Amino acid sequence: MPTDPHLFLESVDSQEALDWVRARNAVTEAELTADPRYARIRAELLTVMNSPDRIPDVTRRGAAFYNFWRDEQHKRGLWRRTSFADWRQPSPNWETVLDLDALAEAEGENWVWAGASALGPDYRYCLLHLSRGGADATVIREFDTVTKQFVEGGFVLPEAKSDIEWIDANTVYVGTDFGPGSLTRSGYVRVVKRWARGTPLADAVTVFEGAEDDVSVGVMVDRTPGFERTIFTRSLDFYRDETWLDTPAGRVRLDLPDDASADFWDQTMLISLRSDWDIGGEVHPAGALLAIDADAFLAGARSFKRLFTPTDTRSLDDYDTTATHLLLTVLDNVAGRLEAWKRHDDGSWTHRHIAAPHPGTLDLGSLHDPEIADDPFAETWLLDYTDFLTPDSLWLCTTANDERELLKRSPAWFDAEGMRVEQLFATSADGTRVPYFVVWPKGAAPDGQNPTLLYGYGGFEISLAPEYSPDRGLVWHREGGVFAMANIRGGGEFGPEWHEAAIEDDKQASYDDFIAVAEDLIARGITSPRHLGIMGGSNGGLLVGAVMVQRPELFNAVVCQVPLLDMQRYHLLLAGASWIAEYGDPDDPEQWEFIREYSPYHNVDAEAAYPRPLFTTSTRDDRVHPAHARKMAALMLSQGHDLLYFENIEGGHGGAADNEQHAHLAALEYVYLWQRLGR
Repeated sequence: MPTDPHLFLESVDSQEALDWVRARNAVTEAELTADPRYARIRAELLTVMNSPDRIPDVTRRGAAFYNFWRDEQHKRGLWRRTSFADWRQPSPNWETVLDLDALAEAEGENWVWAGASALGPDYRYCLLHLSRGGADATVIREFDTVTKQFVEGGFVLPEAKSDIEWIDANTVYVGTDFGPGSLTRSGYVRVVKRWARGTPLADAVTVFEGAEDDVSVGVMVDRTPGFERTIFTRSLDFYRDETWLDTPAGRVRLDLPDDASADFWDQTMLISLRSDWDIGGEVHPAGALLAIDADAFLAGARSFKRLFTPTDTRSLDDYDTTATHLLLTVLDNVAGRLEAWKRHDDGSWTHRHIAAPHPGTLDLGSLHDPEIADDPFAETWLLDYTDFLTPDSLWLCTTANDERELLKRSPAWFDAEGMRVEQLFATSADGTRVPYFVVWPKGAAPDGQNPTLLYGYGGFEISLAPEYSPDRGLVWHREGGVFAMANIRGGGEFGPEWHEAAIEDDKQASYDDFIAVAEDLIARGITSPRHLGIMGGSNGGLLVGAVMVQRPELFNAVVCQVPLLDMQRYHLLLAGASWIAEYGDPDDPEQWEFIREYSPYHNVDAEAAYPRPLFTTSTRDDRVHPAHARKMAALMLSQGHDLLYFENIEGGHGGAADNEQHAHLAALEYVYLWQRLGR
């Protein structure tokens, strides 16, 4: 046994560790599946997950629209396609391109779909990413979408966290595990090589590389006719990059702040800022979006057109482009708005606001393919709208006007009549106003007795926005449960500054914000500690783990999913080193001092009274090591604390690999929540 009795749990291969996992799973499943609610909840969730009435998400590849689909008959899934005219019909005729269940059975593998990269403009040949059990590492194999067969002698990469990019039909850029020294400390690509068809991978020629302490390097090939470009990036940490462009005069580094990101749109260069930039006599604020002619920029011009300026309540969420329009999704107090900029041939721009449903979440995607001449979808885009009580609706839009055609609408899975949503604000420890949403079930009143689930994330500039959740509606709201979602610092709801207010030595601000929301829910009589539970995954798992340890008296349930918990060793496990810019470096004694203050694993107290938590993770999670959850559970058990623990053997960082596994895991969590929080 190692000096630390829990170090053995850091292995996914150790028989001792796996025996421990199986024993804990058996205890947890025996208790939760025996509850009469389990079978009903699992069945209801599977009905939703396998429903033929779901909106099929599509990816355009030339004239075909591709979709990956799982249902009761296709557990692993079908990769399929149809025409646009057919897809817009209520019941499209789908053509199967690859049956993943049949492939998995034939090859004796537990394949999970991880995407495909196709070579335009004909999109016949694709590089398929296949994951074993849902891990981030994938096997890559070239596939012919006409013959529907893997290409004999085609490009193939063994399982690794690889990047691969088409150059042309016979050449790719590839980054993978080439052997010692080819990966960064974080386990990602450090070296990019040029690889020709029919030659051994060992003969591929190195064209770009970074340092071992970088997060990763990458490459993007822009094949837009007349604007062909190859762009290399070196990620110095999670938020800082060097961007290099191949030009006729050689490879040049773009003269940008290292925390800015650049994107090319034909002749236009778009620049997103994470910090203020004083350039050309003007200060552009963090969170702004700038545009400039790309050739002019390379020639030294710095006269930018500012296309978005953030405010205290407005931040840029995302953008996409048609042939002539830049479409912006803006968060305004965590509700979506749409704007458009038209780029004119003379270099001028015109701006307008786009009428769209509000308040809720807007997600847009352009159908334009710049590689296709006379593209019929040049000014066409899709808009998805949802909120807590409104099922997703998908609309066909054009840049000509604000008229929309409803293409698809998800079913209303639960009765929202009489339900309501409100946005409230809590005051954090330092006086910051923190917004949060409360979703009330029909007939609920602020009597302090409502079973309430509080969800949060608060990291990596990721925003939480309103969304329609059939599972919450069916098995939580319908039975009288309240749901609260906290938009705490560390997220991106109000731009880069909202994120940077809760990183490194300020990370405690995320936890203070979450605690403040919990206290506000109790103070308003929405719930009470007896009926309040918290849930979070990944960085959100760290959030709820830290808050549980700091303020256990506020909660009666904690669902801690695929979490980070041992913050002294997180950077030594799998991809952990890539997050040092978020959390700090525990090998630095000064930084370890502030990390140790919130590290859940290092603050568990044998004398404290904690709510009985449920830890969930996955053996195949190769992003956040399952050892975090294992060690935390083992330590708490050794101190005499009671807990539940479930580790799915498959699932990767998502926790589950197919609909049945998702339904089982979610049913365990909801049964646990009802047992702990019910009236």
